[in-house]
Amino acid sequence: MAAANLNTIRSTIEGRLATELAGSPVIPVVFNNMPYTPTPASSWVQCVVSFGENVYITQGSSSGSDNLLVGIVSLNIFTPAGVGAGANLTIGKRIRDLYNRAAVSGVYFDPPNGPSILTPSPEGYFQSQLTITFEVIEEL
Repeated sequence: MAAANLNTIRSTIEGRLATELAGSPVIPVVFNNMPYTPTPASSWVQCVVSFGENVYITQGSSSGSDNLLVGIVSLNIFTPAGVGAGANLTIGKRIRDLYNRAAVSGVYFDPPNGPSILTPSPEGYFQSQLTITFEVIEEL
């Protein structure tokens, strides 16, 4: 086998979120390195996929061995400010349920952390963040 394609992994993760949030109620999703100007008083989600530490699973050379690729999905959830946390946490639960201990196309998701309440950026929103670690077995 060849080394893992990071864009395929990223696409699997982002595609799952985009499909879910395209359903009712529709919530816009912004992915890494994409310009976005939010509509005032609207809800939206920002998704950032990052790859982190990797480890050997089996001994060997650059072929016939396995690695464990580890990464994290950071999901920033934005809802209108001044109306409480309810709408934000409802979106958070929807996303938690989507990834919680799921296995999709060789991507294994751990239980989500959060949503944790953050100081909003951009201002004018209520913001929380979910983080989800994931693993992929890379067969060389």
